[in-house]
Amino acid sequence: MTPEDKKRAAAEAAVAYVKPDSIIGVGTGSTVNHFIDLLAAKMAGQITAAVSSSEASSERLRALGIRVVDLNDIGKLDLYIDGADESNTRLELIKGGGGALMREKIVAAASREFICIADDSKLVATLGAFPLPVEVIPMARELVAGELRELGGEPRLRAAFITDNGNQILDVHGLHIEDALDLETRINQLTGVVCVGLFARRPADRLILSGDDGIRTLQS
Repeated sequence: MTPEDKKRAAAEAAVAYVKPDSIIGVGTGSTVNHFIDLLAAKMAGQITAAVSSSEASSERLRALGIRVVDLNDIGKLDLYIDGADESNTRLELIKGGGGALMREKIVAAASREFICIADDSKLVATLGAFPLPVEVIPMARELVAGELRELGGEPRLRAAFITDNGNQILDVHGLHIEDALDLETRINQLTGVVCVGLFARRPADRLILSGDDGIRTLQS
């Protein structure tokens, strides 16, 4: 299977968890794009609405006839479907390769169940090979970068990129993350940080992995 085939297979497996007449959270990224397309094809007219984590996903949902609503008007969601850049076996994640980490974290926090969909290359023994995204207030970029170096990382500004919230992203290379919850807490406390792309305080509840041998599902 090609990487795109694997992404599509994981997305297709996730559609089975979506109930008719529900309002679901929808994330961001290439695997989620497959999920949105399949959701529209398989459950056309059956989904009440979606809460989206990015402008890009909102546009795709609307283009396929799925209504997008504001989380403030909904409150809690039953289900959130999103991808990940890395996951360990505890279902702690690195997310934010697409730049939507803050809104993704909000939607995940508002959801009773968080299902992560990915190809099997995303499952790792230790998080950190994928650079950790940190969304920062622009005026605090260098202040935060210095603090991240103190934590052992090598932060690099994501060039020519502004988040949907109007902020910048530092991608932190060289990390070997043994205690994801501790590092998430420490980075979140740095002045000028909006959000860090570690999902340890709110990990996935279920991880759907697609590989050459088919679908594998892990649960926390």
